[in-house]
Amino acid sequence: MRKKRRGFMECAPLFLSCVTFTIYYNFGINWTNGRASETPLLKYKFEAGDLMKSNSPVVLLLVVDAVGVSTVEHLLRNYDKKVKLPNLSRLGFGEIVAPELKPRFAPAYTGRSYAVAVDQESATADSLVGHREMMGVLDDRTYDLFNEGFPKKYLAELERRIGRKTFFNKMAAGMEAIELNAEEHERTGRPIAYASKCDPLIQLAMNEDIIPVAEQHKIADTAFALAMEMGIPITRAIARAYIKNSEGDIVRTSNRHDAVLPIGQKTLVDILRDNNIWTVAVGKTSDLVNTAYHAKVKLNHEVFIDPALGLKFVHPMKKDTNPYCIQGAINALAGAKHIYRPRGTFIFANLVDTDSVYGHTRDIAGAIRSIEEIDRVIPLFESRLDKGDLLIITADHGMEHKEDYGYHSREPLPFIAARKGYDHKLGGLKTGVCPGLTDIGHVTAQFFGVQKEYRGIIGKAN
Repeated sequence: MRKKRRGFMECAPLFLSCVTFTIYYNFGINWTNGRASETPLLKYKFEAGDLMKSNSPVVLLLVVDAVGVSTVEHLLRNYDKKVKLPNLSRLGFGEIVAPELKPRFAPAYTGRSYAVAVDQESATADSLVGHREMMGVLDDRTYDLFNEGFPKKYLAELERRIGRKTFFNKMAAGMEAIELNAEEHERTGRPIAYASKCDPLIQLAMNEDIIPVAEQHKIADTAFALAMEMGIPITRAIARAYIKNSEGDIVRTSNRHDAVLPIGQKTLVDILRDNNIWTVAVGKTSDLVNTAYHAKVKLNHEVFIDPALGLKFVHPMKKDTNPYCIQGAINALAGAKHIYRPRGTFIFANLVDTDSVYGHTRDIAGAIRSIEEIDRVIPLFESRLDKGDLLIITADHGMEHKEDYGYHSREPLPFIAARKGYDHKLGGLKTGVCPGLTDIGHVTAQFFGVQKEYRGIIGKAN
């Protein structure tokens, strides 16, 4: 009788143990509506021998954007349906909200994680400021919104330097500004300049078919540099690239570019990198804490989402981006566990939809659904962590719902930490040592044994 031939998967362990080869695996091309960016986002180098190694230590820091404690309390008080947050409940979120809201969290807190509310130490409620504080940067500067637009003198000089006129110069939400002005922009070639309703920054929206992406990026860089020269207090200048699809709909692309306020000091990311701890930024974290990372993961097309994970888009028109960041974090965890990194891996991920999609629009039901979906995928992260690994969940600021808009707010922020195989004491990691969100960085630094160096860099931004 003819012997059955053995398949590759049966032979793979023997093959991998005998042969060393290199695979270059692209975790995701920067792809939006049929257009690819100029550079691949992330390449990991796998040595076949490395695929047999694992168990290097990991910290996964998840920033749930704009989900402060007061924000969650507001959402719950204005949402009368049942809320399903079993994983955040067992991790202790119900322990840090107002007592009358605690029954909305079920099942009960298990006591096996650390859960407190911390007050932001920096002066401004801003995504950039909040993320940087987690990495050891305290910023006592205040930044104002530009309710009346930007100074005429500033825009006149900007126009001279970029060789194009600008127009609009009002405070507006992103899509609102583009939808109101796209026709004139496309007719004249003038960038749409507008002020953010929630952050101290200038945005310049441009159609990629009118102004090439490279020029858009240069315009943002010029706008930021000029603002610094003229003492205009902004934290970022953003080129908002968009296209029109075949139906004529406006679609913002991933070719956005942020010119960002220099940090002016070392951060935890720098310390970890200098100590040969692999650093991975997922989503917009690398735009906010703009230092060097070993890898940056930005996925933005459904083709890169693994159907087996069951990730869900919450928005009916799939405007949410959290599924891409969740997939990116899972990809980063896969790399951490299958590539030999003896000093470990730090993964810094942001889940932005509770801010950009549901926060500023004051969509309470949408925000709840988004948080419920984040809650639902927590076990996907936990199952990919080994004993001793650390999961941290926090927020960068809150979201105050006013009559006209949702605005960033300074408020108590969640600091939830769970170390696999340990209780709320986190295996001896000390908590409450450093002020505000810098304590998150300190717990992470202790995990990797660089706490002394981290405490030495905590300070005021320049």
